Amino acid sequence: MLNFLKYVLATFVGLLIFCFIGLLILIGILASAGSDDEVKIANNSVLELKLDKPISERDPKDPFSELGFSSGPFSGFVSSTDGLDQIKAAIRRAKQDDKIKGIFLNMTFVDGGMGKLEEIRNDLIDFKESGKFVVSYTDLSTEKAYYLASVADKIYMNPMGTIEFNGMSSELYFVKRMLDKLGIEAQIFKVGTYKSAVEMFAMEQASEANKEQVTSFLNSINNYQLEQIGKTRGITTEELKNMQDNLLVRDPQDAKKHKLVTDVGYFDEAIKYMKDEIGLEEKDKLELVQLSKYKKVKDKNISTSKNRIALIYAEGDIVDGEGDEDNIGSRRFSNAIRDARLDENVKAIVLRISSPGGSALASDVIWREVQLAREVKPVIASMSDVAASGGYYIAMGADTIVAHPNTITGSIGVFGVVPNMEGFLGDKLGITVDHVSTGKFSDMPTVTRPMTGQEKQIMQHQIDQIYEVFTSKAAQGRNMTQDQLKEYASGRVWSGIEAKERKLVDVYGGLDEALAIAAKKAGVEGDYRLKELPARKTFFDELLGGSMGSKAKEQAIKAEMGEMYPLYKLYKKASTIVGAQARMPFEMVVE
Repeated sequence: MLNFLKYVLATFVGLLIFCFIGLLILIGILASAGSDDEVKIANNSVLELKLDKPISERDPKDPFSELGFSSGPFSGFVSSTDGLDQIKAAIRRAKQDDKIKGIFLNMTFVDGGMGKLEEIRNDLIDFKESGKFVVSYTDLSTEKAYYLASVADKIYMNPMGTIEFNGMSSELYFVKRMLDKLGIEAQIFKVGTYKSAVEMFAMEQASEANKEQVTSFLNSINNYQLEQIGKTRGITTEELKNMQDNLLVRDPQDAKKHKLVTDVGYFDEAIKYMKDEIGLEEKDKLELVQLSKYKKVKDKNISTSKNRIALIYAEGDIVDGEGDEDNIGSRRFSNAIRDARLDENVKAIVLRISSPGGSALASDVIWREVQLAREVKPVIASMSDVAASGGYYIAMGADTIVAHPNTITGSIGVFGVVPNMEGFLGDKLGITVDHVSTGKFSDMPTVTRPMTGQEKQIMQHQIDQIYEVFTSKAAQGRNMTQDQLKEYASGRVWSGIEAKERKLVDVYGGLDEALAIAAKKAGVEGDYRLKELPARKTFFDELLGGSMGSKAKEQAIKAEMGEMYPLYKLYKKASTIVGAQARMPFEMVVE
């Protein structure tokens, strides 16, 4: 009887899912039949960039577009991020579009890494060469948002608004006290004085070595960004540094006094300025075109060349196996690199890396495919916000490594953590565990008892071996001796500027520079088109695979937890550590 009810329930649930999918398809067919796929842009329009979603490397695939919802209320319904690729494409298209007269930066919080912001900022500077205006307005400006806004011709700030201009800081979380209260011992194995990812488990504050490296790269990045702000605002770096160190800018009036903003005014005043620039009357409506709409305007300059450059996006943690859309699965990415290597139309490969690292094994699997590809065609690594530890591992075999001055990279080191939960199980839960084994090491590693001295020696030896492999391959890729490479390893994190000074990267620049280098090396300058990999999953892949539900759940948790969400992510990552890790410090929040 119980089995019968179970089968009936399963059938019922299956029918509900089938009906739901069928309904979506039917609505999609009807919607597509009655809509015009051509997106119309009115004359005298302004492209509005809010950038209020997290910025990912690639624009998320909108599953509803596969069902015919190319426009309308369902358009972008599940998109939780904006893709850097589409943001950049929109700015460049707007530069050539006669119907777009300027760009309006309507920003407060910008949720993007520093490398991505650098690329957007550079494209905004390039956009201004068209003679069109860039106007910014904000009620409350974070340091990241201001970095973008600083390129604008006019910068409006609400008279009651707030601007953050006090320099950079990094928050590091430590969970040792929590583990102590739970009766959990973190058994730690690592190589590298600066390999600080394990400090969160074993310490209550950062080590002196960790403080040294964080202070160094934060100052490097901050000084660089002050130089860039100074160039666009006509202020010296020394003046800007003095503003930060002495907190001279505390309100909008201070910001105007020190030339960080041009106008203390309201939203309607920024709108009026843009109307005047375009030549509209006060009664006329200013057409603000949002990114979600403008990115659907068809690009008329699509190349038809047979030559391809494979652009392989590697974003997220590096994990063993297939992985998913939000991380770098070793099998999935190895297959992508292999496909690009074997495709005769692909003349070069660009790896776009935005990753703090992860599994050492997965990193090595991907590295191997990079090496095989490099033997037959150019392979260029393009570092985004962060390409550290395992992220550096998969880059180090490339012909050329391109990074932004404010990229976070390096962290060449390895660690492993084996929790001993005997106290937690016994003292907190009242659970005791006995062991019956056929050999001395049969249950190694286990979390239900402390490791013996010999087991710890074995584990540390494995970590040491992986570090030797890591540094040996890095030295080979960077044309150094292993001893030279080790001077910059030891788990230390560097800014892009610091890394280039130490020959860990070759060239400053973003994805465009990496593509240009790849095209030149392959002899296809101006005669290629992109082949983006790995292939995006379809609506039905995501639905049947459960990833749509997982994303919805993640967004709900983020909305509910607010400022506590980083701690939740910290817990989730810590709970998934398996095997040796090539990973930079956990969730190092840089603001």
